[in-house]
Amino acid sequence: MFTIGEFAGHGRVSVRMLRHYDAVGLLRPARTDPVSGYRFYEAAQLARLNRVIALKDLGFTLEQVRAILDEDVGTGELRGMLRLRRAELESAAAEAAARLVRVEARLRSIESEGCMPAEDVVVTSLPALRVAELSAVAPSFAPQEIGPVVGPLFGELCRRVEAAGVAVTGPGVARYEAVEGDGPEDAEGAITVRAGLPVASPAADLTLVDLPAVPLAATIIHRGSMDTVLPTAQALAHWIAAHGYRPLGLAREVSLACPEDPQEWVTELQQPIAAG
Repeated sequence: MFTIGEFAGHGRVSVRMLRHYDAVGLLRPARTDPVSGYRFYEAAQLARLNRVIALKDLGFTLEQVRAILDEDVGTGELRGMLRLRRAELESAAAEAAARLVRVEARLRSIESEGCMPAEDVVVTSLPALRVAELSAVAPSFAPQEIGPVVGPLFGELCRRVEAAGVAVTGPGVARYEAVEGDGPEDAEGAITVRAGLPVASPAADLTLVDLPAVPLAATIIHRGSMDTVLPTAQALAHWIAAHGYRPLGLAREVSLACPEDPQEWVTELQQPIAAG
């Protein structure tokens, strides 16, 4: 038998926590001295303590922990529950990190208000282009809703192009179009995402689209993850307005370099424009 202090040491928890678990009926001592009130624990109780701590650290409430333990969940089932909960927490952490990136990008846009872009904006024409293309719909143009759509589109498109044995002749092109029509109100603001790869020849499993030449486009280079593209995109918008142009539709995104580290990506934003 262990005193409460000894058991707390073996379990790597505080004595105060063990007293609380006793008070709420989650982990009772093996014996309590009727005279002194001292609590004593058995080594076998470390197994229940480990389960309590693991479940609590994964975000379960003490009531949920009690319910899980009272159902006498087996080790295999418990491991499955813990893995699922861990995946949920990892997903939440990833989303929180992505949200911080988007907030930082928005703050950089705020800080640069009233300034012309330090990057060079180039006005040029865009040649006609034939691409193999896949498309899908994103709920909105928000980065957290575009990213999960455009990434898998390019992944599937690359797989199909490789399977078809067709040569890719240039960098990938992402295009965006606002969804229009008489659809449900909750579809307002939806965006059609089109992922394209320039190809040299047709193939049975590929949909080819001929992109017409663009007489006039304002272009700017963005370096880094597309999660941080907002300041660059808004700098381009300010430049277009300041120079008397108006945008035609949404900008294309041409992937000039896509190494494994997204922070090293190089993307050209190509905004079709017309004289204002």
